[in-house]
This record gives sequence, C-alpha cells and structure tokens, in this order.
Amino acid sequence: MTIDWLVPDERGTVAWPALPDGKKGVLTIGSFDGMHQGHQAVLRRTVELAHELKAISVAVVLDPRPAAAHAYAAAHDGADAPAGFHDPDALMPVERRLELIEALGIDRTFVVRYTMPFAKVSYVSFLGQMVGKVGMRTLVLGSDAQMGAGKQGDLKAIRNLALATGVFELEVVDDAGPGTTRIPFEWKPQMPAAPGEPADPLEGLNKAQRRTWSKKHHAHEARVWSSSNIRYMLANGRVRDVREALGRPHAVESVVVHGEQRGHTIGFPTANLGDPVHGYVPVDGVYSGWLVDFGMAQDGTDGAVADATNTASSDATDTASANAAATDAAAAPSASPNRHEDAVMVRKPVNRWPAAISVGTKETFSEATGLKERVVEAYACTKDWLELYGHDVRVEFGGFLRPQVKFAGEQELADQLAKDAEASRKAAEQDEQANQDGQE
Repeated sequence: MTIDWLVPDERGTVAWPALPDGKKGVLTIGSFDGMHQGHQAVLRRTVELAHELKAISVAVVLDPRPAAAHAYAAAHDGADAPAGFHDPDALMPVERRLELIEALGIDRTFVVRYTMPFAKVSYVSFLGQMVGKVGMRTLVLGSDAQMGAGKQGDLKAIRNLALATGVFELEVVDDAGPGTTRIPFEWKPQMPAAPGEPADPLEGLNKAQRRTWSKKHHAHEARVWSSSNIRYMLANGRVRDVREALGRPHAVESVVVHGEQRGHTIGFPTANLGDPVHGYVPVDGVYSGWLVDFGMAQDGTDGAVADATNTASSDATDTASANAAATDAAAAPSASPNRHEDAVMVRKPVNRWPAAISVGTKETFSEATGLKERVVEAYACTKDWLELYGHDVRVEFGGFLRPQVKFAGEQELADQLAKDAEASRKAAEQDEQANQDGQE
C-alpha cells in the first residue's frame, strides 16, 4: 500500500495525486478511528469492488479526527490543531490505522490533514475533485456516512448527485452489525465497583425499561459498532464488549519509562508507559491482557514515531526524516509538505506476554508520595526478568479484573498482584484455546 500525506492549503484545497496509468478508483473516506468491524466491512467491500472492476482501491483517511479538530478550533479562536497535537480521545494513532488498512488489502491511502478550511469544502466540490483529479468511479460508504461542510453530504444527497451526474456510482455497505444501543449525552469514566467484567446496563431490559433508562441518563441512540460507543464502553471497563466490536483487543502504545521502581522491590516489576500514551486509556482498574514488545524505540522517540518508520519518501533528501514527519500527519502546511511513501512498515513483535495491567493513580502509595498522575503499567507474566526501558510496547486489554483499591501495605499489595497475575495467565490460556477452537 502506498501512502500520500496531504496538507490542504489556506483555502482548503488539496493537491490530489492522480492514480497511475489511467486507472480508475474505488474510494472510501473516513477517519477510521478504532478500525472497528463496521470500518472493516466498508474497507473490505472497497477492495472487493476494486478487484471486480480491475480498479485501484483507495482510502481517504482524515487526521486528526474531525471532532477533535473542531473542538480544538472552538477553544483556540478557530485555529487548526498544531504540530504535535495529541488527541487523548483517539482510539488509536493514525500509523496503527494504516497498518490495519493495509492488512485489509487497500492499494493506496491518502492521509488528509483535517483543517478548518478543508472542513468548509462542500461535499459536491469534494466528490467532484475525487472524480476529476483522482479518477474515482465508485464511492463506498457505511450506512450512516456524512461528509462535507456542515455534514450536508448524507447518503440521500450523495446518491442524488451520483444519479444526476452519472460520473460515479455509490455503494452503501450494511455495516450496522449488532445494531444500535443507547449512550448518555454526557458521561464521565466510571470505574466498576466490583471485580469481574462489567455488564451492559441495557442487557436484559425490555423496551419500557430501556426507555426509562434512556430518560434517566439523557441517552441518545448510537451504533454498537461505532467509535463513540467504543469510547463509552472503555470508560466503563467493558473491554470484552469492545473486543467484540473491534474484532481484536483494544490497545494503547508508548515507550517504557522509569517509574517509582516500587514493583521491583515487591517482586512485580512493571513496564510503565511514558507520556503521551497513544490510544484511548480505559477507566481506572486492573485488567488482564498482553504486553507486546517491539524492541528499542528508534532514536529514543515515542512509540508513534517508531511505528511510523516507513520507506523513504521520494523527496526525503530535502524534507525532514520520515520518522519525524510521520509523528504528526497533522503538522502545519509550512512544517509538513505533501509527501509520498511507498509502503507501511508493519512492526514485528519481539515478544508477547500475558500481562496484568494497572490503570490509575497508585492509591496505596499516592498519599505518601504525593504523586497523583494517572499511569498505565503492565506486569508481564513471565519468569524472565525483563528490562524494557526505552522499548516501544503495546498494551492490549483482555478483560476487567477488579477496581483499584488502597491496600494496607506492600505485602498485601504483593499478594493481590500475585492473584492478578495468575488470573491474567488463565485468561490468556482461555483466549488462546478459544482461538484454536475457532480455527478448527
């Protein structure tokens, strides 16, 4: 898969590359945050149609997320998010999205810097550019897609445009999956009060009871397979439900940094993730899951940079290094010119261990240390003594084990950590067995 990183000018105009050799394109567009199963269905259909039509499959990826870009602009007098902008509500960094998009077979991806001028481009103008400059002949969208200024390009409007012009066709994918659920309009992360995977609060309710719950929580309808619902579930510790929506465990990434070294002293050395953590961090608690090691982060930089090490761009000799440029696809036009990359480098794990994962503020020691920072740390369930400082790692969340509690002292904490590690080992074994059974 080839990648073009594109920055709109001050008018929102993008210098769209044409497809090679007069080829036509089957195109889809979105931020694809989380790459959940609905996104995957749309991208798979894009690839299928391209093969059928002997065309090139193209994904237009918006980064940063439009919601995050608009929120930043609203808080900063309409300014675009700057280089280095970190979006803590993003489910995954753009580099990880590209890995997963490539794995689905997309031929070419345009990563478009989402700016306020670009946001003002109408859907008619945008689609006209896709046809006239890129060579789009088929547009593939999900069943609730919207695009263009004011989100005026809904499916009805796009279908009417396709019929009126006759220059492209619209294919709508049934990506609804399990259907819809209800999410409160305003919610805050809520740590489960009891051990074990929390249940969906709507599970088992009849229609009348669901209406009552919705009224009480001022809830709105959302798709189960949606980034907003996935964030809501993660904020309530429902990582197994999230796994169903994603088709894989939710994960966060960063570089391992030195912590308080307390884990070493009690026999449970943990990998502490440094700031920024890339990916949405679930609510506080202790989780089972996995610690994935990709080796030493390149140039001592964070995980997103190491993840974005691609083959050199065609103009690498007179631009910043590919690593530095890929750190922030959302850089300002003057700092990040358009560039072309020939491939995504898919990182290969060095090791993957079952892990007990802690998210929170270390209640047992925070009063004494005065440290209230929220941290993510993972204890790898292995007999080997690991030294992972400076390593690029991914932490994958398998299941919610228990809420964070304050222990009387180090020994009580160590005893509980041993139980957490054993529970994580058993959960990993069960998952591995379930995967094997599913492949038979």
